Amino acid sequence: MSAPDQHVHIEVRPGVYRDSVTLMQISRDLAALPGVAAAQVAMATPLNLEVLSAMNLSAPTGTGPDDLVVALRLAPGVDQQGAHEQALAHLARLLAAPVGTGVDTEQPPRTTASALRRAPAALVVVSVPGESALAEAMDAVLAGSSVVIFSDNVPVEQEVALKDAAAARDVLVMGPDCGTVVVGGVGIGFANVVRPGPVSLVAASGTGAQHLMSLLDAADVGIRHCLGVGGRDLSAAVAGRSARTALAALAADPGTELVVVVSKPPAAEVAQALRADAARLGVRVVWALLGEGQPDLTVATEQVLATLGLPVPDWRSWSPPEVDHRPGSRQGSALRGLFVGGTLCEESMLIASDALGEVRSNIPLRPEWSLAVDGSAGWDAGSSHAMVDFGDDRLTVGRPHPMIDPSLREQRLVREGADPRVGALLVDVVLGHGSHTDPATGLAYAIERAIRAAADDGRDLAVVVSLTGTTGDPQGRDAQAQTLAAAGAHVHLSNAQATRHALSLLTAGGAR
Repeated sequence: MSAPDQHVHIEVRPGVYRDSVTLMQISRDLAALPGVAAAQVAMATPLNLEVLSAMNLSAPTGTGPDDLVVALRLAPGVDQQGAHEQALAHLARLLAAPVGTGVDTEQPPRTTASALRRAPAALVVVSVPGESALAEAMDAVLAGSSVVIFSDNVPVEQEVALKDAAAARDVLVMGPDCGTVVVGGVGIGFANVVRPGPVSLVAASGTGAQHLMSLLDAADVGIRHCLGVGGRDLSAAVAGRSARTALAALAADPGTELVVVVSKPPAAEVAQALRADAARLGVRVVWALLGEGQPDLTVATEQVLATLGLPVPDWRSWSPPEVDHRPGSRQGSALRGLFVGGTLCEESMLIASDALGEVRSNIPLRPEWSLAVDGSAGWDAGSSHAMVDFGDDRLTVGRPHPMIDPSLREQRLVREGADPRVGALLVDVVLGHGSHTDPATGLAYAIERAIRAAADDGRDLAVVVSLTGTTGDPQGRDAQAQTLAAAGAHVHLSNAQATRHALSLLTAGGAR
């Protein structure tokens, strides 16, 4: 499997297991070695095998999900034998590294139930494959613990059963697919560093909650709790089971002065019942329920500030360097959105569809606007406007969430930028604990490539970034924004303002 100017190494190691986040970092470390053009170390799940095939690094027939695949492509014009030996030696060191650093030799518990028998807990976090989440979460609920279910791909009937069991024991189920929780100022999952304060959230939305909390932090308003309840909680099937419990808990909390309920578009009857609960409890609520004709998240944030008697700031933005447009340059007419946050994608689609009409998506606002997106994030939207949520359950089977591993989105951005039908790209970046340690660098490289390729083709390509984060986040919000702006992107703290700016640039380009 070699060619005169390159060498490919494919190796299967049966029965060797590492989690997907560890293997992603190992792949990045190997790809950074001198002489290595590409590296992919992954469990041989169907999706990972598909990704390997797309890289022309196909695994042997018969390789299965219990096998570890090591795939390397060495760069041409180097000492290939030396680079090959160095890469495999480095891989051996990485795989031999201890998983933990603790010195306790006591055998760890094998199940949630046995762990809780050893040490009862008020709150349990479940992060296992979706097909295994029910048993672990139910063990926690039956032991009298509230539970955060980070796992996705949990059937809705199992979610209902868990939440009914929790209600009978007066505990709270947060999730499934609950990415963000803050309890007493302590973040769990994907969490931004926010100042403490009097506002608490009930959130049927992960990135929506992060975005709203980040905007409040930028306005010097602090957060007490954020009780994530899972993106389906306000659907007709789940009927707000956890949201109603969470709202009652916050109504009884003396440190919470104002509650914000944030959700993807809810079922109308569920939203109405939740409003009735709030009135009965006598709790002050600002409603941030996305939907056609409803306020966007930035407007909802400004309503929070008005309720608290505080001024609305100018939401910060960063502009790219000025670019001289060449005479005769043209711009495509299609808007494409590439998102890691599902709620941010839905908010942008709601705003864009008001101006553009149909916006196709893998999480469509209307069934007839559906866009078929395969497991490797492939699709063809033609000349239509389209927005894709890379964090959708169907795209995270067997691989980390795109807020952890944004590589698929970066690859797609370059491809979309090369499409002459595309005039503007809209992307989001979400910072905070749990997210990629430096998302701006890889995204900036992809943005530069896309803009440069368009310019070489005589086209203008507008790129707009919605940046969710705070100045306290470990990635450094302002430094991330400056990196993206230097690459040619228009950067906004407000996702709604970013979307409207992308629309304006698309319209202006078409007029020019």
